[in-house]
Amino acid sequence: MAFHPTAGEFKLSSEEYKIKDINEADFGRKDITMSEIEMPGLMDSRTEYAGVLDNVNITGSLHMTIQTAVLIETLKAMGANVRWCSCNIFSTQDHAAAAIARDGSAAVFAWKGETLEEYWWCTLQALTWPKAASGGPDMIVDDGGDVTLLIHEGVKAEDKFAADANDLPDPATTDNAEFKCVLAVIRESLTVDPQKWHKIAKGVRGVSEETTTGVHRLWDMAKKGELLFPAINVNDSVTKSKFDNLYGCKHSLPDGIMRATDVMLAGKVAVINGYGDVGKGSAHAMKAAGARTIVCEIDPICALQACMEGFQVTTMEECVSYGDIFITTTGNKGIIMAPQMAKMKHNAIVGNIGHFDNEIDMAGLEGPELGCKRVNVKPQVDQFVFPDGHAIIMLAEGRLLNLGCATGHPSFVMSCSFTNQVVAQVELWRERDTGKYNCTEVTTLSKFLDEKVARLHLGKLGAKLTVLTQEQADYIGVPVEGPYKPDSYRY
Repeated sequence: MAFHPTAGEFKLSSEEYKIKDINEADFGRKDITMSEIEMPGLMDSRTEYAGVLDNVNITGSLHMTIQTAVLIETLKAMGANVRWCSCNIFSTQDHAAAAIARDGSAAVFAWKGETLEEYWWCTLQALTWPKAASGGPDMIVDDGGDVTLLIHEGVKAEDKFAADANDLPDPATTDNAEFKCVLAVIRESLTVDPQKWHKIAKGVRGVSEETTTGVHRLWDMAKKGELLFPAINVNDSVTKSKFDNLYGCKHSLPDGIMRATDVMLAGKVAVINGYGDVGKGSAHAMKAAGARTIVCEIDPICALQACMEGFQVTTMEECVSYGDIFITTTGNKGIIMAPQMAKMKHNAIVGNIGHFDNEIDMAGLEGPELGCKRVNVKPQVDQFVFPDGHAIIMLAEGRLLNLGCATGHPSFVMSCSFTNQVVAQVELWRERDTGKYNCTEVTTLSKFLDEKVARLHLGKLGAKLTVLTQEQADYIGVPVEGPYKPDSYRY
């Protein structure tokens, strides 16, 4: 690729890194130390699973934040070797990356404000293990599925190239800016090693996936028989989806909006697109701040839940002209389109807290049809001024506003999520040769392990569990020590 690291920011030695500023490491270390106190699940895992991942090479693609730094150092404490990149061009906290790089916790390639070309270069570096027989990792921690995607697309391209040496990936064949980068990375690799991705795929023993969008990708590949290595769906652990997605968003959405705009939320009309776990947390946050909150939904069950919890449910077409704040939470594409943004009131705020950047039609907003002028207010905050003079405020270019404009979810709730990641990595590695996890399905962690993650966090909150008697346990047909609910139970 055309991108080359800038002198002074890149180090190639026993510990590699490409970050913004190594001088921020002391600040990062202080912040990491504070966060460790709020992350009891991860800290306990360091003792319980010490040595379980000895010399296992783990590639991670997950927001390079302070909380992720604690996860990285937990994996290292368990014996792993780690290479890491961020899964979002705006989500890196540079002081966190600096501390991890300086202290040799991982080879890290991440900085806030990467270009797309730089982002995929970083992903390639995190995936490349020069001393490994396969050239790649043993295990993957993924968030959104970009590392998994790159490997699978690489294998497909190599198969085509083996059949026809003129069949090279062509970035010009797609309009998707991200996929252009993916094809460029793979095209370049074919000229160096036409079996690179096959070797990497063969060496991967499993992936644990953090978020809804990445899980959907995995399900699709498993359904088609295309999944190349076992996968655990961390997102649908109760202690992830009902905590990170719900309580995390409840905290970090208003944080991002207010840091970006300093707008008063009380009295405003907030429109939340989607009422899944992320939408629920977002809607309740806006309601708690005093905003008059509207929900847009396709699912009748979620819509009914919203109604029963006091929210008006209507369509974007109905409220686009009078809403003050519009947030997408769905994980789907094309939720807020350019013609809708043109109808919004002056200085309406538009942002996304779903994983990817395709919920909001940025291409249409920036295209020639609307004739908008982009005015950068500050990093990750832009006004788009329409020809008639009215404007909207776009947060984080349609990417995750809570990480682009703030610091993401707080440490405690991320400890729940990341403890699931640790347990999933342990499960995949311990069972790598047993067939318990395979390529035909995407599995979730057991209810017993889910409850274990919850137990690890109760002490920090001063909670004390009631204990069943044997007679009570027998009466409802569960073990005294749990699990207490069937897999079908919906919390």
